[in-house]
Amino acid sequence: MFSTTEITSNTLISDNPIHQRLFFAYWAASQMIEGDILEIGCGLGRGLEVLFPKCNSYTALDKNEQLIEKLQRTYPVHRFITHYIPPLESLEDESFDFVICFQVIEHIRNDKLLVQEIHRVLKPKGKLLLSTPNIKQSLTRNPWHVREYTAESLENLLRISFNKIEKKGVWGNEKVQKYHEENRKAVAQWKKWDFLNLEHLLPRWLLQTPYTLLNRINRNRLLKNPNALATQIDYTDYHLTEDTEKALDLFFVAEKEQL
Repeated sequence: MFSTTEITSNTLISDNPIHQRLFFAYWAASQMIEGDILEIGCGLGRGLEVLFPKCNSYTALDKNEQLIEKLQRTYPVHRFITHYIPPLESLEDESFDFVICFQVIEHIRNDKLLVQEIHRVLKPKGKLLLSTPNIKQSLTRNPWHVREYTAESLENLLRISFNKIEKKGVWGNEKVQKYHEENRKAVAQWKKWDFLNLEHLLPRWLLQTPYTLLNRINRNRLLKNPNALATQIDYTDYHLTEDTEKALDLFFVAEKEQL
């Protein structure tokens, strides 16, 4: 009930390649985290099964009240808070060892304030784990995003508050690359009809419904291909790469200095 093409389903087979890509980021995070964890924009709770065993405490924020209430009922020992961001006014200074912020910052108008607030709530030597789409690999304008980032622009944003930054990205094996190429060609077929370049000229709100509809049609069509790759991909087909140019998503780790 909470899934759209922007909130990737963890059950629809047509969404599987993207779900696995997003889940991989959580798996990678689970190899890095410990202590008191904050997740900003927990969404469906996609990565909770791999995060919980590594946490002393887990706190999640999301603006979707129904979703947060459902997660709180399902996981009563953890804390789920309905919260619009930024700021993070309900959270105290230096409260968390790690902050996870996956596929969120591209939706935030005041991204600078979000980074400053994350820095504030991190303990000294605490770390931010952040992922966001790599604009250099985006197939079309996503009207649900306020903006998308290059590795350079994301680094510049994080350096407002953080000096120590590790830059990586999420990429995949040949199976993932083939699926991405099939998707690119399919999207290009739709885009050739946009003679007036409305994709970039119209306001975001006007594009959101057609984007969602066409995105769903496209994913379903890819699923009908012989030997559809959408059914074959899982999170182990993805990996972290230092080549942020070709990465599908940027995956940055920023550490708060100890004064």
